[in-house]
Amino acid sequence: MTALFALATSLLWGLADFGGGLLTRRIPALTVVVLSQAAAAAVLGVVVIASGGWSEAGPQLWFAVAAGVVGPVAMLSFYKALALGPMGVVSPLGSLGVAVPVSVGIVVGERPGLLQFAGVGIAVTGVVLAGGPQLRGAPVQRRAVLLTLVAAFGFGSVMSLIAEASTTVTGLFLALFVQRLTNLVVGGAALYASVRRGSRALPEEGGSAAVPAALPALALIGLADVAANGTYSVAAQHGPVTVAAVLASLYPVVTALAARGALKERLRGVQAAGAGLALVGTVLLATG
Repeated sequence: MTALFALATSLLWGLADFGGGLLTRRIPALTVVVLSQAAAAAVLGVVVIASGGWSEAGPQLWFAVAAGVVGPVAMLSFYKALALGPMGVVSPLGSLGVAVPVSVGIVVGERPGLLQFAGVGIAVTGVVLAGGPQLRGAPVQRRAVLLTLVAAFGFGSVMSLIAEASTTVTGLFLALFVQRLTNLVVGGAALYASVRRGSRALPEEGGSAAVPAALPALALIGLADVAANGTYSVAAQHGPVTVAAVLASLYPVVTALAARGALKERLRGVQAAGAGLALVGTVLLATG
């Protein structure tokens, strides 16, 4: 069950990142984040009311609040790092956030077997290579590296925090709802501050008319992100966190393959090798 739900997480996150990446070519990134999370919060609010999730309220929801604060900060740091570039360095480094939940799992006493340890190393290496790292030629600003490491730590922290925010299905719905509301507060404040500084909240082409047309895609991105958080929480609660975290971190491979299939982007040799290593690591983790 752990492997199944963790792989579902990587699939959902990979598709959400792919969709978000396409939308941010036309709509400012902060606007995409805020609107997609608003759509997810609206759906989750209905689910919480229908399932009676409010009865699960308790101190553990502070983990969801923390995840809701850290998530937008990590995403904004990642976007800024991508803008500074080079993307071939920034993107693979961002996947190193898996070290956070893996470290947490080891600290709390998890001891993967030899095959699983090998699987962790191979899969993480595959994920980094699947991002298509630039191994030479392009200078990297120190600020870009720092922002990427902040983002990676944030992504990994969200994985650990959301896994602690609930122990039941209805409680998970409530935790995800609280996380999304917090995302909206933090993201909305950042968007407001950005506009005050002169940045655009609406697309240059089409203006406000372009946003309604993108709402279905924004909603799908937000719901895929929510579902990924949910499947990861289930995976982490029903098996070793070290296994769940590494398998869930395979989403860059999914994003690269989606770009290959939908946009006909050619995978570089290093990316193809990374995808193959990630698959080998997945098999070892699932069977070890």
